[in-house]
Amino acid sequence: MGFRSLWLKFAIPVGIVAVWAGGSYFQVWNSYVIPPPSRVLSSMWSMTLNGSLVGHLYASSLRVVGGFLIAASLAIPLGFALGLSRPLEVWLKSTLDFLRHVPPLAIMPMVILWFGIGETSKVVVVFMATFFPILLNTQGGVAGCDPKLMEVGKAFGLSRKERFRRILVPSALPSILLGMRLGLSYSWRSLIGAELIAAASGIGYVIHDAEQLSRSDVIIVGVLLLGIAGSLSDRFFSILSRRLAPWSGGNIREL
Repeated sequence: MGFRSLWLKFAIPVGIVAVWAGGSYFQVWNSYVIPPPSRVLSSMWSMTLNGSLVGHLYASSLRVVGGFLIAASLAIPLGFALGLSRPLEVWLKSTLDFLRHVPPLAIMPMVILWFGIGETSKVVVVFMATFFPILLNTQGGVAGCDPKLMEVGKAFGLSRKERFRRILVPSALPSILLGMRLGLSYSWRSLIGAELIAAASGIGYVIHDAEQLSRSDVIIVGVLLLGIAGSLSDRFFSILSRRLAPWSGGNIREL
């Protein structure tokens, strides 16, 4: 990566930090409301040394991974079924549309009543936020498979199982991976909301606890940690997607 590309990539973050540091140094704003970068870095370092930063990140990551895997294991098969069966799509469309437009946090009080304030309720919220991006992209990828390719496979004597494995799945895979990538992003967003409401650990808990203690520096630490964790997981999934579907022709791009 050349200097120009590196500069273009980090120009905005560097500019924001520069304005932030300059405004704090010249007391353009109240340091209680917007703490200086030095205080934020000091709090982050202290939390790293005492192990709380890693512990909260680990707790949030487990919840994200658990809800994401459960959602993917259910949404992908259902997406294939909806994409292949028009009657099934018609039968489930109204129900799925209704559920898709209900924000997970809107029923968080009911989730707590049903599952308590333990880990299950957080995983359920992550599952609900992740399920539909994966489902809709899987269904779209399956339905968008070129019928001519299936006809060519049939003409070459491929069985229905072979056409599914060698034509339909590779054709739908880029859309499935895109849905999983979007679902992973939604996982982090929904989890933080769940942890703000009921949790004793995790990044959302750190932010909520800091708000109660009026620690704006720790709040920013939590926000930065969330952004870094989400970006790294998205980057990892982007690399994995390009390796699993190199034939996508660049359709799976950096977001």
